[in-house]
Amino acid sequence: MLISLGEKILHHLQNGKRIATFPISSGRNPPSCLENSFGTPLGLHQIENRIGDGSPPGTVFISRVSTDKHHLELPDAGPDQKMYVLTRILTLRGLEAGFNSGDGCDSLARYIYIHGTPHPDRFPENMSGGCVILRDNDLIELHDSIPEKALVWIQEAPFESD
Repeated sequence: MLISLGEKILHHLQNGKRIATFPISSGRNPPSCLENSFGTPLGLHQIENRIGDGSPPGTVFISRVSTDKHHLELPDAGPDQKMYVLTRILTLRGLEAGFNSGDGCDSLARYIYIHGTPHPDRFPENMSGGCVILRDNDLIELHDSIPEKALVWIQEAPFESD
């Protein structure tokens, strides 16, 4: 996967060819690999785990575990609902020691994911605490077609056109 935060786009590649492109949103703060920055980390990552197979769209996950509740069932449902982790989770493990992996900058320890949004009406506004967010149907398509250990490159700049 190639993710451009500046373009708000995710390219899903297979054997070097683009097979799908999805719009994304990301962290409400500037990109950052630092713990507690609430910025989306840059650099090389891999999909550590695929979580949520078969969960209905809108299912809320807390600490990587399904609550078996739809976000609209929760007391704070509505336009001011907090940014829940929904539908599926692709956990991201940073692969660059001292940059996005290790003490003070570890993407996996920061709970950085690719996940769904409870605010499709505000999409693609950057509103996460550092995660990459997709619309639920796009996330299900990606989740179902991407293997664990797949590589993910995240950059701020746009990609060169092909």
